[in-house]
Amino acid sequence: MNITQLLSLPFSGNGVWQDLKRMDLSVPFLAWVIVVPMSFLPPVLLYYAGTHYDDSFISGFADKEWRFITTILFLAELLTFFVMGWLIRSVLDSHKLGIEYQDAYLLAAIAPLPLWLSSLALLVPVLAVSVVAVMTGLFLSCALVYQGVRSLCHRGDNDVVTMSATYTIMAASVLAWGILMALVWAF
Repeated sequence: MNITQLLSLPFSGNGVWQDLKRMDLSVPFLAWVIVVPMSFLPPVLLYYAGTHYDDSFISGFADKEWRFITTILFLAELLTFFVMGWLIRSVLDSHKLGIEYQDAYLLAAIAPLPLWLSSLALLVPVLAVSVVAVMTGLFLSCALVYQGVRSLCHRGDNDVVTMSATYTIMAASVLAWGILMALVWAF
């Protein structure tokens, strides 16, 4: 699998997703090789921004306890992976769209990649850059959920049911992301 194939995941149908499925990646492998390293990215960059940027970035930004906040954020990201894998499987099963256990966690590990990478925008001390990066990451994450559900679940001919399940997963994903961001600003 090359980088071009990976970049096409949010916009591709079965092909690339089926290649990922055939790799038969275990949940511990996904957790240790994708989720844990990528989950470090936002807390580390947020800590950097919080300790190096002043209040001109965001009012009150420099006065927060960044060690505590970023530790909680990292742990919450890890927990979110396991909750989202369970949620994806539950939602698809409730819509009678079967998905393998490993595939639900594959989707839970791949879908947040754009959001994790959007944290790289924190290297630029301009709030607008971060906002655009996060919105782009959110859009791409939703596209990954949609394409992943279409490609990985055992669906019948009813695309309306598939879309309904996808929207439920997307809503839960956006809610989880919103809770993580609220957690950051609450402290």
